[in-house]
Amino acid sequence: MSDPMLPYGRQSISAEDIEAVTAVLRGDWLTTGPAVTAFENAVSELTGGHRAVSCTSGTAALHMAYAGLGVGPGDEIVTTPMTFVATASCAAILGAKVVFADVEEDTALLDPAAVEAAVTERTKVVAAVDYAGHPADYDALQPIADSVGARTLDDAAHSVGGFYRGRPVGDLADVTTLSFFPTKNLTTGEGGAVVAKDPAVGQKAHEFHFIGLVRDPERFEITDEGPWHQEVHEFGVNYRLTDIACALGLSQLRRLTAFKKRRAEITARYNEALSDVDGLRTPPQRADVDPAWHLYPVRVLGGRRREIFEGLRAAEIGVQVNYIPVYWHPVFAKQGYQRGMCPNAEQYYREEISLPMFPDLTDSDVDRVVDTLTKLVR
Repeated sequence: MSDPMLPYGRQSISAEDIEAVTAVLRGDWLTTGPAVTAFENAVSELTGGHRAVSCTSGTAALHMAYAGLGVGPGDEIVTTPMTFVATASCAAILGAKVVFADVEEDTALLDPAAVEAAVTERTKVVAAVDYAGHPADYDALQPIADSVGARTLDDAAHSVGGFYRGRPVGDLADVTTLSFFPTKNLTTGEGGAVVAKDPAVGQKAHEFHFIGLVRDPERFEITDEGPWHQEVHEFGVNYRLTDIACALGLSQLRRLTAFKKRRAEITARYNEALSDVDGLRTPPQRADVDPAWHLYPVRVLGGRRREIFEGLRAAEIGVQVNYIPVYWHPVFAKQGYQRGMCPNAEQYYREEISLPMFPDLTDSDVDRVVDTLTKLVR
């Protein structure tokens, strides 16, 4: 009998999580009620005390963040190609031009030197990604953005719970976006959040995700209506998260420290077993970073990535590749983006495999992955 399929990522749901959700179902609110407020307050506390706006996904958070920053036609955003497409596409949807800067050869994080070469007076946002859960170098990126009057965005879909030079993720960039997808560091089912240091940006992101509704009488342009009145000044969408989802998120937040600790243990076990294996490269960690590891990206050298990937899948080990360079997607290629623009990112993509990583992974599961991988590589 073969081993059962080992997933690449999986949510960890407890009895307390289930009870938290069913308590909402027994109550008066299903959406936009007290659980949303409580969850946003808890996320704010976790991320440096800034305004947090919950939403339906990490992609929605990016759309809201760019809208909150006023991104539109004529603007440019500088970002990494080593990410999920939404980091770039949500700015493109608003009419901005996306400029890709290459990543550091070892970490796959946005390279500040490449950003410095890419920014212009048209740059509105420098958007970094905390790839695999390891924060980018914000102390280097922020002055570059400041020098051209741009804002920084931390796409922290992978990294909530992490720290950079003693500061929590959420306090590292002008605006931060989070994802609460099931495989992420905590889950609301689907969900995300925007964290904004500038209250005006946070308010604009909030109104954008709430259909554009303005409810502050001091800002009304129509002043002769009754107490029911609300009005729209700029178009928005409905990206509101529910009380059901936020109840799950609040319960999950109570276990985030334990989740992070287990992810670090798994990373250490992989590192110890794989760091001296010929034909593999393990992920580096900078000395000034305390990551919340979301992925374990191992690099397979010698042009053997696909062979090893297919061998792992055949052995019932769920693996993934993160990510195809964003500008390879046909939607960007058709706009004239050329392969070869970011050689470090492209080389990283050719070698990367994400091994199973989730809090309920056991040591024997990790050992099974290691044994299978090392046999395949030899």
